[in-house]
Amino acid sequence: MRVVSYGQRAWLLQLGSATEVRSVDAALRLLRSEGGAPWDAIVDVVPAARTLLVTVASLAQTAALQSPLASLTDLPQHGTPEGANIEIPVTYDGPDLEAVARACGLDVDGVIARHTASAWTVAFGGFAPGFAYLAEGDPRLRVARRDQPRTTVPAGAVALADGYSAVYPRRSPGGWQLIGHTSATMWDATREQPALLQPGMRVSFRALA
Repeated sequence: MRVVSYGQRAWLLQLGSATEVRSVDAALRLLRSEGGAPWDAIVDVVPAARTLLVTVASLAQTAALQSPLASLTDLPQHGTPEGANIEIPVTYDGPDLEAVARACGLDVDGVIARHTASAWTVAFGGFAPGFAYLAEGDPRLRVARRDQPRTTVPAGAVALADGYSAVYPRRSPGGWQLIGHTSATMWDATREQPALLQPGMRVSFRALA
């Protein structure tokens, strides 16, 4: 892990894999929730595919965090804080569902069964407000993005790509494989927490008849 200065009040942690990011993210959130210096200086932790951005309250606290962050992987093993569990109802009628089944060596029912049985975890957000990358699904569901992205994907489309699942929060272009749709609102600016899914949350999908 590399710890790189990112402005005056932040550090960028560069890691080797998405799995490492989730592990360090969980450790940092737990340390922050437990309180005590220097971890109580952390304002926010923002995970991405291979990096974690750690923002700090003050310049002095930023300097004090460098060494603890660099040795974070050498700390005793910490448990993962329990995130909220979210269930998302899905109608599995996506235009790419049959193609995904063929690519995975499954039938359509097999794709649905594995998608709904997976214990997905919100790894990070990106692409658009409310778009959450869900990891730790069944490895049989790993499929590539479409060769030709669609110019328009409807809000609520449930998709797979590159080992992740996601729900499109709004109408937008997109290149993921569409396997269904949901009526769940992924982003609502009027809510106290606009994004339905936050890093660390557990997500399950439920098939609608």
